[in-house]
Amino acid sequence: MANPYEEAGVNVNSGYEVSNFVKQNLAMQHANANNIGNFGGMYEIPEGYEHPVLISSNDGVGTKLLLSVQGKKYDTVGIDCVAMCVNDLLAQGAKPQYFLDYLATGKVDSKIKQVLKGIMFGCELGQVDLIGGETAEMPDVYANNDYDIAGFSVGIVEKSDILRKENVQIGDKLIGIKSSGLHSNGFSLIRKIFFKDHDFSFDTHLPEMPDQKLGNVLLEPTRIYTKQIVPLLEQKMIHGIAHITGGGFYENIPRMLPENAAAMIDINSWKPQAIFDIVQKYGDIQLDDMFHIFNMGIGMVLAVDSNISSDVLRELNRAEKQAFIIGEVSERETDSVVLSGGSI
Repeated sequence: MANPYEEAGVNVNSGYEVSNFVKQNLAMQHANANNIGNFGGMYEIPEGYEHPVLISSNDGVGTKLLLSVQGKKYDTVGIDCVAMCVNDLLAQGAKPQYFLDYLATGKVDSKIKQVLKGIMFGCELGQVDLIGGETAEMPDVYANNDYDIAGFSVGIVEKSDILRKENVQIGDKLIGIKSSGLHSNGFSLIRKIFFKDHDFSFDTHLPEMPDQKLGNVLLEPTRIYTKQIVPLLEQKMIHGIAHITGGGFYENIPRMLPENAAAMIDINSWKPQAIFDIVQKYGDIQLDDMFHIFNMGIGMVLAVDSNISSDVLRELNRAEKQAFIIGEVSERETDSVVLSGGSI
């Protein structure tokens, strides 16, 4: 006799299968898998803090998910989800500690395992423990192939080490760290440009990128900056951090600046990845608008004391050239972000 819940479209065993899948994969990574399947995730606060402050972040991936469904490529968006949460924690000076996910779909099938593999890999990159999550099968809310994802992460910081606006000083140098591409912002516009206005497909090879599928370039996962940022935080070398997400330079950089300060940025001090020129070309977007919407090749901006800026650059560029001095903090006259160079 059929289970009545299954007759309503829900596979009662799917949750157990997902839980076991995560447990087995975490065990292979030598991580603590005992939390998975419990009613709540447990985490012991590390010792050594005098006044520990927990900082929390949650985020999703936005309409980039629709591109994942379009191309039937599910193994990267989990990385995006971890990145969007973890990078926000770093921007407040916190060392990421643990992560939980929420997945909802019309049908739990192989795509969910691919998404979860991305989440687990993202946790490895972000140096956080995956301590729990939820997978919901909701056939009347989502079509079988559709899904949504959200992440929740917590970091820890000594209260005196929280990165506050007043830490940033006039004269500080601004150091930009490269992004991996578009990250997870602006995809409603991205999809309009490439798949509505120009009717390209996931598999299109543009003349500007003849060796790559357009969809794969757009799905390049968001870079996670734990490895780069945490050592600098531990050495107290950073005054402020801006995570460049939705709203680009103009919205995110002011979030780390005191009211009397402005970021003076030379856009010729780094070269964005080719995808940004391609988006600007096919979308017929003004350069200033590009900086209002996208990260333009810079995923993190650090404010550091000018006396140690060369030391910070040396640390960041030890293994690869990934960081550049892109400007400085000045007295604010009108705008809080002033771009110079190019056609701005």
